[in-house]
Amino acid sequence: MLARDYRGADGWRLASLGFVALALVPAGAHLAALPNKIGRAPEAYMIMQQAYAGWALFGIVIFGALLTTAVHTIVMRRQRGPFWLSLGAFLLLAATQFVFWIYTYPANAATSNWTVLPADFEGWRRQWESSHAVNAVLTLAAFILLALAILETRRDDERPQV
Repeated sequence: MLARDYRGADGWRLASLGFVALALVPAGAHLAALPNKIGRAPEAYMIMQQAYAGWALFGIVIFGALLTTAVHTIVMRRQRGPFWLSLGAFLLLAATQFVFWIYTYPANAATSNWTVLPADFEGWRRQWESSHAVNAVLTLAAFILLALAILETRRDDERPQV
């Protein structure tokens, strides 16, 4: 059965790809800033961290990416290649949440969202920065898998029916 036969499949493809791309924005920003921030003096680092005030709203984007990628996976359930690629993307996005809640969030809590200099500053900084670097890689991998799922679906659509 062709993917275009599924009702709304193109909408779910676009929504999932768009949300995952948006989730890549803050993840990539954290990774790109890491080399410039990691060696800064604690006081300078704390000031730089204030640039992220309000970024918690990106949680909406992450939720959207998880939801739309899950639905896309369900829509692709009859197409082996696209299904597994889409499922892989969903699982990678879910893994970013595991990393966030186990590593990033505790660092945010210990520092009151980087407004209070903690006793173990270096430990919390390494944990926070490392967790964001890992999430950037996971989110990029999810984006690539989802794009491959969409390309594979398109290739299936173009195959002649026998």
